[in-house]
Amino acid sequence: MAMATVTVKVDAETKAKAASIVDDLGLDLSSVTRAFYRQIVRERRVPLSLSYAATPEAAENIRVAADMIASGQSRFSNAEDMFSALGI
Repeated sequence: MAMATVTVKVDAETKAKAASIVDDLGLDLSSVTRAFYRQIVRERRVPLSLSYAATPEAAENIRVAADMIASGQSRFSNAEDMFSALGI
């Protein structure tokens, strides 16, 4: 099988921390990267759990929106008011 080279750019601190972790497992970063690619192919998906933490302001806006939905209330009384608020 022909081999291909993959170059990944990552900051030095992240690389060092990751290398230390995989070294504790008796591996190196190249081996872990190959295993990751093989897992992608085998599972036909990207085996990562991606999430984010909302800023306090965004979390509050989400809470207010959820409360409005739950209570059935609307921020605007009609579409014209909504579009006006959006500057459309």
